[in-house]
Amino acid sequence: MCGIIGYVGESAAQSRLVAGLQKLEYRGYDSAGIALVDDALSVYKQVGLVGDLDLPADSPQTCGIGHTRWSTHGRPTDANAHPHTDCSGRVAVVHNGIVGNYDDLRAELPDHEFQSETDTEVVAHLIEVELEFTDDLVAAVSAAVERIEGSYALGVVAAGHDGIVVARRNSPLVVGHGSDGNFVASDVTPLLEHTREVSYLEDGDIAHVTREGVEVRHDGASVERAVHRIAWDPDAAEKGGYDHYMLKEIHEQPQALRQAIAGRIDAVEERVELDLSLSAAFLDSLDEIQLVACGTSYHACLYGKQLLESLADVRVTVEFGSEYAVGSGRDPERTLVVGVSQSGETADTLRALRTAKRTGIRTLGVTNTVGSTVARECDDALYIQAGPEIGVAATKTFASQVVTLALLAIDVADSRGELDPADGRELLSNLQALPGAVQTALDRDEEVREVADAYAGGDAFFFIGRQFATPVALEGALKLKEISYDHAEGFPAGELKHGPLALITEGTPVLAILTDGARPEETHNNVKEVQSRGAPVVAVTSETGREGDYEVGFDVPDLGVLEPLVANVYLQLFAYYVADGKARPIDRPRNLAKSVTVE
Repeated sequence: MCGIIGYVGESAAQSRLVAGLQKLEYRGYDSAGIALVDDALSVYKQVGLVGDLDLPADSPQTCGIGHTRWSTHGRPTDANAHPHTDCSGRVAVVHNGIVGNYDDLRAELPDHEFQSETDTEVVAHLIEVELEFTDDLVAAVSAAVERIEGSYALGVVAAGHDGIVVARRNSPLVVGHGSDGNFVASDVTPLLEHTREVSYLEDGDIAHVTREGVEVRHDGASVERAVHRIAWDPDAAEKGGYDHYMLKEIHEQPQALRQAIAGRIDAVEERVELDLSLSAAFLDSLDEIQLVACGTSYHACLYGKQLLESLADVRVTVEFGSEYAVGSGRDPERTLVVGVSQSGETADTLRALRTAKRTGIRTLGVTNTVGSTVARECDDALYIQAGPEIGVAATKTFASQVVTLALLAIDVADSRGELDPADGRELLSNLQALPGAVQTALDRDEEVREVADAYAGGDAFFFIGRQFATPVALEGALKLKEISYDHAEGFPAGELKHGPLALITEGTPVLAILTDGARPEETHNNVKEVQSRGAPVVAVTSETGREGDYEVGFDVPDLGVLEPLVANVYLQLFAYYVADGKARPIDRPRNLAKSVTVE
């Protein structure tokens, strides 16, 4: 979850570390710090945002590491902020992950003085011990990590030692190859303004990063990690004049959707081309497809499940990554597990994929991040191509995940011989029309703001829908609770009368999705149930002639089963403006981080 940055080169390190950390704050923002090193070590850290750091006006050091924290072990305090140092003040460590055996390791160091409550600090002391026997920092770090149980991405510097030593296990690290030095980071976002050339470290790698180059070792042997060129434009990771990344990314959805389908639809042959290695024979033999994800990606999977089952005539289950287990009665050779993760580093989803692979089940990763762990470890990778998403609350990636799963559903159905030509043509046509339809919703931005202002004082918010609208209702509620801190619930509309209706009052706005693909006639009856209890209704509908049936109504174009995806745009804008009116830190919601890399 935390953000790590490191630089060693010809330029002053401090400004580069600070700028990099500010681009990584979506990964954590409880506290921040940097360590600058030459013949001595200087550490600056404190609670708060990167911009709050009390730093010297000028620092000549050309090597250093930085960290922005999402708390796991220990409250957000100055002492618990990273980097952490050893007793001598010569070694500094930044860490993303969890040291599972830190209590045992700490007990083995009774003569060492600890300054924090964190699990990370024990790593600095372990390295200190190893440096009593060797002057080689790489060897000291290698020996220390051999004793660590759990997950880690580590960056280590030491006074009098050249460069930065990094190590990873189950937490991401990327190396940036620059023209005036080299970088390490948790992801590529802070590297884009300096270099497009990156290498992704793999589990078990230990790398020595100096201004001259990068040496990677694995199991004691020198290895080469391929250099990839990042296609993202650096401006794509900036706000571009918007008040928040989230609002910018909501408005980027038409472009993200165009990118998701670009080059993947053969309009002449009316078919999908995804460049996967899944054979027609394998797909035809499938008994089950298991979709595995967390959070927003889980909601995208719920949408994808209905598309796959309706088009491809295959049983589909959706599992939370944290709950996944391979149940009895499944034939590994007739099962496909699809892990969906925006970052490609979600710890729970990765654990699930690895569990499936150990039993011989074929895996497919659906992700936004080229070179991510999900992309590298799965048998196949399918990219959603949404571009960088910085806002903690996912927006454009949800829509792109659903569209990518829709393309997969068409491809699987075609391979299995189950695709009805008329259904296929209609869905392909609607996919191509979706970016324009989303733009029509975005064009009503100011109207949604007025509605949000009118209902922002609600005691709680209910989101309801049926069929393809159910995952959108769940996602709408998640967006509102994430960024506004208001209580919100999403559920199938038919479940209202099975308990939740007891909570309905005049102070409970209900946001209802009554579009095609959402069984609107039945949901309309549920709307009447809440209105009869005094609840106001904000409806998104493709119906005509019923405008007066709702307190507020927004319409969507005719897109069949994709209409709830357009409705989702209204719900995103509603959540954003409710939160903005309450002056919430929308891009940095409390207790949350963008990429959940710890279980």
